Amino acid sequence: MPSDTKHPTAQTSKNLAVLLVNLGTPEAPDAPSVRRFLSDFLSDSRVVEIPKPIWWLILNAFILPTRPKAVAKAYQSIWWPEGSPLRVITERQCGALEQKLNALYPAQNIIVRHAMSYGKPSIAEQLQDLQQKGFEQVAIIPLYPQYSATTTAVVYDQLAAFQLKQRNIIDARVNKQYFERPSYIQALAQSVIQHRQEHGSAEKLLMSFHGIPQRCVDLGDPYYQQCLATAESLAQQLGLSKEQWGISFQSRLGKAQWLQPYTVDVVKQWGKDKLASLDVICPAFAADCLETLEEISEEIREDFQHAGGGRFSYIPCLNDNEEHIDCLAEISQELLALN
Repeated sequence: MPSDTKHPTAQTSKNLAVLLVNLGTPEAPDAPSVRRFLSDFLSDSRVVEIPKPIWWLILNAFILPTRPKAVAKAYQSIWWPEGSPLRVITERQCGALEQKLNALYPAQNIIVRHAMSYGKPSIAEQLQDLQQKGFEQVAIIPLYPQYSATTTAVVYDQLAAFQLKQRNIIDARVNKQYFERPSYIQALAQSVIQHRQEHGSAEKLLMSFHGIPQRCVDLGDPYYQQCLATAESLAQQLGLSKEQWGISFQSRLGKAQWLQPYTVDVVKQWGKDKLASLDVICPAFAADCLETLEEISEEIREDFQHAGGGRFSYIPCLNDNEEHIDCLAEISQELLALN
């Protein structure tokens, strides 16, 4: 007689994709490439909320004619033989994450791509290609642990713009933030521990986050509070006392008030106080880039030591290290509903 017992069926294999999204980078470390990138980036009203006619004049009359040359010079100081560090590292993250996910789920067909909010490849280009190739679900992970309308919201905007043009929309799910996710905090902590095992421990650890205008927070952006939460969680994970760490904000643009304290002010004061050694980590960045390799490791180092500080050590971003890839795999699993 046939049994009434129902046996579980194997999970149907689907074509699944993960899209890692970072901000973007010039194609080359020269003024024309930087100008194109800055024009795209600084024209976004999510990034600059000044009324468009006024900002268009400022951007095109003052910023774009002069700033690209200086920025290109900064890029030249950190450019790798393989290309832009941000692009190279993001590609490595994709390869490592794809390998990890397919090892965990060999019955699935999972690919990992990357896109940039500004520049190439764009979010729309990658989604269009994935859709044409039959990928049924896409997990989108903005590589910004702390949410801000100036960064993560741009990804939502561009996804919405893409979907508006589709008759059969793609099943795309976005991870909004991961600023307090235990696997992310653990990855940060492990990076500090490993760095200090190799280079020795400093008297203080400075957590330098990318800044945004204070006005953004006043209007409801949760970024500042999320940065504080990340910093406090990391300090707790490392067992640091209040005297052993600090928080600051870098990459200020323009004359408006941005989140404080400013990184440059903090390190100059600590230099004047004759701090013997300082480690700096940038938890808001998922991959090393101009703001970490040039601004922190070169400019801020010089500011600290010129003011009288001692040993300065920059702790690299999580990049494609194993703990970071584990964190991204965890997020991917949740978005794709993988068991």
